[in-house]
Amino acid sequence: MNNLFRSLPSVDACLSGLENAAPTLYATTPRPLLRSLTNAFLDGCRRDIKEGRLTDSGQLGLDALLPRLAAFAEKEAAPRFRRVLNATGVVIHTNMGRSVLADEAVNAILKACRGYSNLELNLATGERGSRYSHVEELLCTLTGAEAALVVNNNAAAVLITMDALCSGGEVVVARGQLVEIGGSFRIPDVMERSGATLREVGCTNRVHPQDYENAISERTVALMRVHTSNYRVVGFHADVPVEELADMAHRHGLPLIEDLGSGSFLDFTAAGLPGEPTVRSVVAAGADVVTFSGDKVLGGPQAGIIVGTKAIIEKIKRNPLNRALRIDKMTLAALEATLRLYLDEQLARKRIPTVAMITAAPDELKRRASRLASRLRKACGDKAEIRLARGESRVGGGSFPENALPTTLVRAVPTGCTPECLKQRLLETVPPLIGRLEDHAFLLDPRTLADEELPMAANVIAAALNQA
Repeated sequence: MNNLFRSLPSVDACLSGLENAAPTLYATTPRPLLRSLTNAFLDGCRRDIKEGRLTDSGQLGLDALLPRLAAFAEKEAAPRFRRVLNATGVVIHTNMGRSVLADEAVNAILKACRGYSNLELNLATGERGSRYSHVEELLCTLTGAEAALVVNNNAAAVLITMDALCSGGEVVVARGQLVEIGGSFRIPDVMERSGATLREVGCTNRVHPQDYENAISERTVALMRVHTSNYRVVGFHADVPVEELADMAHRHGLPLIEDLGSGSFLDFTAAGLPGEPTVRSVVAAGADVVTFSGDKVLGGPQAGIIVGTKAIIEKIKRNPLNRALRIDKMTLAALEATLRLYLDEQLARKRIPTVAMITAAPDELKRRASRLASRLRKACGDKAEIRLARGESRVGGGSFPENALPTTLVRAVPTGCTPECLKQRLLETVPPLIGRLEDHAFLLDPRTLADEELPMAANVIAAALNQA
């Protein structure tokens, strides 16, 4: 075994060897990082020797190790945060970054980052201004609200709203609306963190106006309504409309807080989805505060948007948490650009990728699937059987949980490996491609692949199928 250890080359010998064997890697990787990775690689070799996985000294010479070292270093030196191709058909995929930004939003981010900006500078006076002024008027125009504020996500929006309005008091909320929003984070936990006490009313499936009335007391500081966008109760079910709950709250001198979750400015019924309340409709119905996400159905950057009456929004703005939860210049730039697209509904439907994907016509999806299938047949040859199949896409992001969108899938059945093996190989391609496994096939949904990504998808699948 000692002879095997002595067969390993030194770190300096490995680095010199990489200069010739992998010149691009050697030239582009910072020397301290490359040295550290070489040390880690050699430590792995020592473990393999000690545990009996490496027993041949011929595998331990410099020439034998350099290809493995180069592959290891290239993989480990690559950025951890990277682009992936989403072929799952889930439009707002939380694990893959939710909404894809419009070109206008991306360009706005670049402009904000490449120089200084008027983030908190009032150009009319030359004095300090408010970062929220860049989007507040737009949000009021689009929602009909009197005032607006933006924080870094919707859970933060709920937290700061309740901390500002409800801390130390009771908030009446329907038991069936205390949702879990993913990753084991629960709305009631966020609410209680604000210092408010939740007064649950009704049953899981039914709540009536009298339930709220009976719960209101001198300790009550607000009524709250949470839109259950990520699940549905069907069958024997009853709820209290926003209008009725708002009237009740105002009769008692209380605000009505509505957490819309996904939040939308548009009606998606033409795409075959059920009618969902828009932000404007909830504001018009009398809600005093409405919170919703920026990066779900809205199709913008991650943000928690709060709109409502001027008096209440001003109170939330003065809350100390606002400093901790505020958004940065990149988010503001992207959000403003996205909101400006909504000033023209038809432009928003065309230019905002999330909206365009959700509303894509079945005929267009079939044409794109055919183009992808044709590229795959040409790139993969006899490595896979490629055909089209009817299927379903999902909106994702906790939106429209019961409703699927019809699509045309590309169905790939590898001839030299299993679909599961292909799926695993595609996690390691550049860029990685994420699809679906179903009925002993690997499925690709063109709904979530941009036109320029179709040839990329074909190329990485061909590369994965051609692996030995």
